[in-house]
Amino acid sequence: MQNGNISIITPAGFYIVGLSSMPYSDIYVIFLTVLYVITVMCNVFLITIIFYDQRLHVPKFMAVANLAVVDLVICTSIVPSMIKTYIVRDNFVPFKLCIVQMYTYYTFLSLEPFSLCILAYDRFIAICFPLRQESINTNTRMTSIISAFWLFCIVLVLYAVISIPTLSFCDSLEVHSYFCDYAPVLILACGDMTSQWNFATALTVLFVTVPLILIFLTYMCILAVVFRMKNNQSRFKALATCIEHLIIVALFFIPIVIIFCFTFFGIIWNPSVGLVSLSLSSLITPFVNPILYSLKTKEIRNRIHSVLTQRLSVHPLKTSH
Repeated sequence: MQNGNISIITPAGFYIVGLSSMPYSDIYVIFLTVLYVITVMCNVFLITIIFYDQRLHVPKFMAVANLAVVDLVICTSIVPSMIKTYIVRDNFVPFKLCIVQMYTYYTFLSLEPFSLCILAYDRFIAICFPLRQESINTNTRMTSIISAFWLFCIVLVLYAVISIPTLSFCDSLEVHSYFCDYAPVLILACGDMTSQWNFATALTVLFVTVPLILIFLTYMCILAVVFRMKNNQSRFKALATCIEHLIIVALFFIPIVIIFCFTFFGIIWNPSVGLVSLSLSSLITPFVNPILYSLKTKEIRNRIHSVLTQRLSVHPLKTSH
């Protein structure tokens, strides 16, 4: 492939070899597949309930549905390819498909922390401005916030990923990850990649630190308001609405921060441990979110109960005489 006077060597594709040396990797992928199936079922059910019930067309559940969509795409972008690699035993990924997978995964992975920020913002408005909640946090405003974060992540990740086809790959084509991962692919390229590494590092810091800071500031404001409440029951009720969200935040950020710190400071560890930690953390939050956070919400439970009641009234159980 020619680009002016520069010859770019573009391979037909890459070979995914991460986890290959790990014993029982196929069993591990089967475990991830089970998590994936449950995740898809729960998140699709949640999105369907919110979409079809007009009473749930409010900012809070727009944010919940947004997180469910992001979770669905994240796990779908990696698990089917892992099944192909480790169960079907076909580890070759065509170059263009590799770029698509890389872009899809990182776009929605970067959307995940911002989606958690949006949920924190919803709790902030509900607790700190209860009387003005409906006027401040409108459907239009929530749509604008969600759209702005989507556009932001889509553009920045696209800018990072489109640099890959401009690079030459003249040596090994073995990607030491469980999918077409950005850094392991970038390592295989020839020539100077300083600008790509710098931009990728800046994006990683941005997508980790900014959402964490926003969530931290949000909860500082929430705690300040809660501790000014005179009624202990009101305090407990306000804090109880935040517990599930904080658990999801911890499940998402703690593994990423630990792995990033280990990598940044050059701490040596078994590569398979890192890959297992990353792949598992990519599945745990989408798996836990609809079960721990969304399906425990009173309004969602009421809608599910209503749907089941209607189904049973239309198709009553037959009893034997």
